[in-house]
Amino acid sequence: MTNEQVAKFLEAGHLAKDNVKIDFKGRQSIVGLFIKLTDYDELKKKNFWRVVSESHIAKWKESHDNNLARIFNGSEITRLTKAVEKVSKD
Repeated sequence: MTNEQVAKFLEAGHLAKDNVKIDFKGRQSIVGLFIKLTDYDELKKKNFWRVVSESHIAKWKESHDNNLARIFNGSEITRLTKAVEKVSKD
């Protein structure tokens, strides 16, 4: 995807709010949270995106430890969709 396509999806209300399913060209899909730091605009121009993976989201929301995030290349992304929340059956 281009940086404009990714930004359009995120800035429509998903940035740092919703978990997003990210499909890639050459690897398995992941669920993550796109976050915005001071370098967001610079990374966006280069089509790089900072994402906290699903396994670290709860910890990131508590601590806002940016070391829990990884940077992904937007050109490897094929599709973004809002992740479906898992419903526990108690």
